[in-house]
Amino acid sequence: MVSIEGLRQDVRYAARVLRKDRGFTIVAVTSLALAIGANTTIFSVAKTLLYERLAVPAAADLRLLAWRGTEFSYPMYEQLRAHNQVLGDLLAFHVTGVNATVGNDVQRVLIHEVSGNYYSVLGVRPQLGRPLTPSDDTAASKPVAVISDEFWLREFARSPAALGRSMRLNDVPVTIVGVNPGNFTGAESTLAAQTPSVIVTLSIATLVTPSSDRRNWLADPAAQAVSVLGRAQPNISDSAAQAALDTQLSAIVRDTLPARVGGEIPRLVLRDGSRGLFRQRQMFATPISALMIFLGVVLLLACANVATLMLARAARRHREMSVRVALGAGRGRIARQVLVESLLLAVTGGAIGLSMAVAVPTPFPARFDIKVFLFTALITIVTGVVFGVAPALAATRAGIGEGMKRQAAGGKALVGFQIALSTLLVIAAGLFIRSLAGLNAVDPGFRTDHLLLAQVVLPQNRYPAGANVAFHQRLERAIADIPGVTSVSPAEVAYLSGDTLTTNFVPQGDEIDPNRPRPEAYNAVGIRFFETLGVPIVAGRAFESRDTTSSPAVGIINQSLAKRRFTNQDPIGKTFLVNVHAGYGDILTSRPIEIVGVCADTLYADLDGLAPPQFFVPYAQQTQIRRLTYQIRTETNPEAIVAAVGRVVHTADPELPLVNVRTQQEQIDADLRDERLFVTLTSGFGMLALALAAVGIYGVMAYSVARRTKEIGIRLALGAVPPQVVTMVLREASWLSAMAVAIGIAASLVLGRLLESMLFGIAPDDPATLCGAAILLMTVALAASWIPARRAASVQPMDALRGE
Repeated sequence: MVSIEGLRQDVRYAARVLRKDRGFTIVAVTSLALAIGANTTIFSVAKTLLYERLAVPAAADLRLLAWRGTEFSYPMYEQLRAHNQVLGDLLAFHVTGVNATVGNDVQRVLIHEVSGNYYSVLGVRPQLGRPLTPSDDTAASKPVAVISDEFWLREFARSPAALGRSMRLNDVPVTIVGVNPGNFTGAESTLAAQTPSVIVTLSIATLVTPSSDRRNWLADPAAQAVSVLGRAQPNISDSAAQAALDTQLSAIVRDTLPARVGGEIPRLVLRDGSRGLFRQRQMFATPISALMIFLGVVLLLACANVATLMLARAARRHREMSVRVALGAGRGRIARQVLVESLLLAVTGGAIGLSMAVAVPTPFPARFDIKVFLFTALITIVTGVVFGVAPALAATRAGIGEGMKRQAAGGKALVGFQIALSTLLVIAAGLFIRSLAGLNAVDPGFRTDHLLLAQVVLPQNRYPAGANVAFHQRLERAIADIPGVTSVSPAEVAYLSGDTLTTNFVPQGDEIDPNRPRPEAYNAVGIRFFETLGVPIVAGRAFESRDTTSSPAVGIINQSLAKRRFTNQDPIGKTFLVNVHAGYGDILTSRPIEIVGVCADTLYADLDGLAPPQFFVPYAQQTQIRRLTYQIRTETNPEAIVAAVGRVVHTADPELPLVNVRTQQEQIDADLRDERLFVTLTSGFGMLALALAAVGIYGVMAYSVARRTKEIGIRLALGAVPPQVVTMVLREASWLSAMAVAIGIAASLVLGRLLESMLFGIAPDDPATLCGAAILLMTVALAASWIPARRAASVQPMDALRGE
């Protein structure tokens, strides 16, 4: 048995040895720490975004119903629930945004309008007060609400007195009856950013979020607005439940919806509902998967790097081990000492990696995951221990003269593996850097400088059709009078905001076919829109002050739409029709719209797409416009007028919040945020890979030189000159690096299929990037081999032969 005192001696000796060999210790610990810290952080992010489940009991039992999408009409939900015998009770919820007023504070918040059984199906109990119940979800019920923990903190400083307080949602008074648990993010998403601030029952949905035409959208079979979740039954398979629900849905659709010519009823699909609607999968799955692959590569690099360092260190200590054996030390005693050294090294790197994972902030929502940390740490620690102890034991099997002759199997293979993986990461980083450079160079088709964006959303209850258009006109004039404003124009959707509006576009003379809609992108804008954004009119005229509600309806199309719908024709003077209901509950004009101008093409939703065909209509000629983003051109810094804009809005209506205030450049930066973050991470991984590869190459070449000391001494004794020895070592490193780089390039061509959808304006097999990465890796490899090569050239023949 090993005594405690013996272990203490081993630890003290190990610390002294590692402190003496500071270069090796720093590099090994840094490699371990970076690999453990980076992998723990990114894998924790991936777990939070893609694998976390809703914070409800037995979340794995939840099932999401989907057909044309994930939304059904409320009458469909009621019938599905009434006839459902294959799932537990079904709940429904509708996600929307409203203006919330608490005292004098007005803000735009996310809310869920839910069925009365919402809390009972999910199995969630509020931390304060009571949940919503079926008795709250009736026409005669008093409007009540449950608020989020974050909203409770922000508005009521966690005071229990919040219960019973009244607040207004789009001017509808509701009474707070409960506060949700802090970890509850609602049924829509697992992400904290998607947590509803307020949850109310669907019975008041038509009051809080009424339809633009005042129809009862809850009673409309065609108004697909609610998502439906249920719980799996123990003895019924998902396939059987799906078949039964699909049969029910088909009957419901045939009974309640008008048949479409040649149209088939979409099949109902039962999906995993444990993560809610899981919309983040579409946004994050590919980038996170790529990051996890890159981090896995970095982890392999770190393990290989530690292995080569250990092999090189074992080569330097061969004489020590052989001497200790000759003096009577047992193999077990030597193994124990080396094991303690390896563990001390690994624990130190793991502790620093843990500190990095916990302390370093991440741009993604993530919680530190101890399981991920332990898994990553275990891999790297085992690598260090195995490659630390094995060479030491191998050295003890031979005598003093034989200790040097033992080669660590796979030393060159390890460093070749490192170079190949480094090549893969450097190529990926180069592709993303060039892709981001291409995005930054994109011309959106309009001026982005000195442009402030601020959104105003009018509640339907207080601003019905006509009144909302008039309010926006008054507000537009008031903002235009602010000192420093050169021009202003509202738009239903701000450019490069990730959003697009579409509606059916029917040119004069075309037949309207309800079974074959031909939608086009559109925007409802102010009359100075083209002047404010600097979009040139290439034919006809821009909107003018004479384009009012009482004048003929007019529109402007862009060049792409003119080319698509009016090929070889002059579109000026022609007319078209649009869907009456479009946008965010807005009602467009039903009159024929005359084309009075053609403008240049511009980008719409984001920078990485093409300029779509689109048309513009004056918002002043529309029946109803509730949501507009004011685009304000300024003489100086746009941020200098934010306070003035806020005062103007407050004067016009003290209960209207100013939403999403940002400059156009900030909007572009937000659009490119993920790309920039990805470039930063992959570039960092690429640089880390280069550093690890350089250390690995140095380690294996140093080991090679140490192993070949006798051979080099003989060569020098027989007349070889030092430059020849340097060339010999560098040639060996060059062949090894060249083969590894070629393997890395081949691997990058395979991985390029995953990256292709994430690149802009560049192919995964871009020759310039591949050649640049190859040259960089070869340069680093030769530079890392230079020190061992110079050391080999400085070997004294007599010393080398005497040592042998």
